[in-house]
Amino acid sequence: MKKILAATVLGASLGLSAQAYAEPVKVGMITTLSGGGAGLGIDVRDGFMLALKNAGVSDIEVVTEDDARKPEIAVQLADKMIQSDQVDILTGIIWSNLAMAVVPSVVAQGKFYLSPNAGPSPLAGAQCHENYFNVAWQNDNLHEAMGAYATKEGFAKPFILAPNYPAGTDALTGFKRFYTGDLAGEVYTQLGQTDYAAEIAQIRASGADSIFFFLPGGMGIAFMKQYAQSDVGLPVLGPAFSFSQDILGAVGDAALGVKNSSQWNKDIDNEANKKFVETFQAEYGRLPSLYASQGYDTANLIIAAAAKADVKDADAFRAALKEADFASVRGDFKFGNNNHPIQDIYVREVVKEGDVITNKIVATAFEDHQDAYAAECGM
Repeated sequence: MKKILAATVLGASLGLSAQAYAEPVKVGMITTLSGGGAGLGIDVRDGFMLALKNAGVSDIEVVTEDDARKPEIAVQLADKMIQSDQVDILTGIIWSNLAMAVVPSVVAQGKFYLSPNAGPSPLAGAQCHENYFNVAWQNDNLHEAMGAYATKEGFAKPFILAPNYPAGTDALTGFKRFYTGDLAGEVYTQLGQTDYAAEIAQIRASGADSIFFFLPGGMGIAFMKQYAQSDVGLPVLGPAFSFSQDILGAVGDAALGVKNSSQWNKDIDNEANKKFVETFQAEYGRLPSLYASQGYDTANLIIAAAAKADVKDADAFRAALKEADFASVRGDFKFGNNNHPIQDIYVREVVKEGDVITNKIVATAFEDHQDAYAAECGM
C-alpha cells in the first residue's frame, strides 16, 4: 500500500498558503497501476495529486492501491479502505466492470464515490445514488458524439467494434444512438485482446466505408498497429480513449488524421486548463491525457467541496459537491440530476506538432450534452 499525504509542505513548495478544513478529508484511490491498463490509472493518479499540489491544500490524505484491473481485488480494497483505513471518499477506478462491482457497496455504506473515469449506464440511470458523482462522463457520451459526427460527414456503412464489457456495450450503444445509417458489421472483442487479425479480415470483407472502434489503452495500440500494416485503408473514427495522449506515441504516425471525440483537450482556452497543462508537463515531463485531466478535476471538486462543508456532515458535503464550484479544465462544468456532467463534447484530429503526435480540436459535436439515462434516475 502507498500512502500520500497532501500536506502543508506541498503548498510551501509552491509558495502557496495552505488551506485547512474543519475536519481532515481521507480519500481512498483504487486504480489500475500495473498491467496493460496501467497508463490510464497512472494518469488519473498523477492528475489528482497535481491538483492537490497546485492548490496547496492541507488535511487531505490520499491512500492509493493497485486494483490490477481485477474486480475481486477492487472489492477487497474498497472494503479495507472503508473498514480499516476509514476513508471518507473513494475514487480512481478506470474500468466499468470494476466500478459496477465496487460503487453500489461503497455508497450503501454511506461513503462518497467520485468517478474520475468509468461511467457505466446503470449507475447513471436506475442505480443512480446521491453519494455517487461522475466527474468524467457517462460511458455512452463520447461515442454518441462520434455517431453524430459520422452521420454529419456522410459515412454510410461503418464497421464498429469494442471490447465485451460494460463500457464496450455502452460505447456501441451510444454510437448507434446518434448514427442514423446502416452498419457493415458490429463485433465485440475480448477485454485485453492484443491480436486483431480476425477482426481486420472481417472489416476487409464487410464492404465498410469507415471504422469506429473503442479499444482503450494497449488494446487500441495493438489494433492501430495491425491496421496500419494492413491495406484496408478506411477512415478511422473513435473516442478519445482510443487516441489519448498516453498512447499516441506508441501508435505513431498511423494515428495521424484520425478524428476522435473528447470533453477535454489541451488547447481548450481557459486559465485553469493552461495552468494544468503547463504544471503537468513541468511535474511529470509529458503532456497530460484526458485521464489526467479527469483526475485533476476530481481532486479540485473535492477541494472546493471541503472548503465549504465538513465531509462528516454528509448532507452539507453532498450539496457542496453538487454545486461543482471549481475551475474545471473544461471550462463550464455542472452536474445533471443524476450527478453526471452536462458538458460540451468536441471532435479532435490527431496531428503532429513538431515531433510530438497529439490532438487538436476541430469541431464541437455537442453543447451542454446530458446522458441518455438521466431520465431513469429517481433523484
